[in-house]
Amino acid sequence: MAIEPLILSIALSDNDLTQPLIRGSVAVQGVRLLPTVVHPSEMFWRQLKYSDFDVSEMSLSSLLIAAERGDDRFVALPVYTVRRFFHTGILVRADRGISRPQDLRGRKVGVPEYQQTSALWSRGILQHEFGVHPGEVDWYMERNPHKSHGGATGFVPPPGVRLHQIPESTNIGRMLQAGELDATLLYLGRQNLVDRSTIDLSADPKIVPLFADAQAESRRYFAKTGLYPINHAVVVKRELLARHPWLALNLYNAFAAAKAQVQNVARNALRPYIDAGLMPADAAQALDGDPRPYGFRSARPVLETIAQYVHEQGLAQRRLPVEELFAPSTLDT
Repeated sequence: MAIEPLILSIALSDNDLTQPLIRGSVAVQGVRLLPTVVHPSEMFWRQLKYSDFDVSEMSLSSLLIAAERGDDRFVALPVYTVRRFFHTGILVRADRGISRPQDLRGRKVGVPEYQQTSALWSRGILQHEFGVHPGEVDWYMERNPHKSHGGATGFVPPPGVRLHQIPESTNIGRMLQAGELDATLLYLGRQNLVDRSTIDLSADPKIVPLFADAQAESRRYFAKTGLYPINHAVVVKRELLARHPWLALNLYNAFAAAKAQVQNVARNALRPYIDAGLMPADAAQALDGDPRPYGFRSARPVLETIAQYVHEQGLAQRRLPVEELFAPSTLDT
């Protein structure tokens, strides 16, 4: 007798690493996926508030905060769909005399949401690399309690943090252009159900990156720390894994296969240019590596750093052991 596949609703952002799963060119053994492409801001809010999806990407900081507060609805897989050196995305007003991170002290700085992972990483790096403590900045948050990750996890401003709610009549983009903010920790200008900013700031000469050479700063930070910051992991409903424990590794293997497919396409596209001498020879060595590995063990230093930042920034009362987040069968990956 044939066994019917398990049908799962899965929510993914449209990043390159998950495209094979969205298109169906990679399958999950024993599972039929019903994929939905959702902006991450909306996806995380819907998961945390309504548990809309069986499987989805998830903000690591919000997952840590929720788990530390006793919310055990989700189990993580060591699949990391977004990595970035988030602090290099800080934008500042060009007319405010802000030329280095230390100049952010005492400034009015926007943030879409205080607890989101990209903001967590940027504050942690500002503190540990440049000596700028979160309590030395005036923060202005765009998302309101009704449509935010923190609204679903019970967020309150940590002690010593000056956090102001941006009125719903405006947003970070408008306030930057009007000179009502000095900087923003990150900027999300793509319209979705959660974020309100839509202005394209890239052509505005009044708004410039804090780090003029983002690649140089990324290389410096990575060379010093060895950390390539992770933003999103993948979560599965715990009730599903309780009924189908095999699902964790089947999903993990499918995500890994999707990433391998994407990387193979990139390698094949660039190889002729390397062979013809049109690209540096060391590019071949770079192609043979994997700058975005999945798995628990290789990512442990990054995961431990995220857990440390969540705790030391006052978003969790204790530093959660990172093993508690992940499916036990994936801890040896």
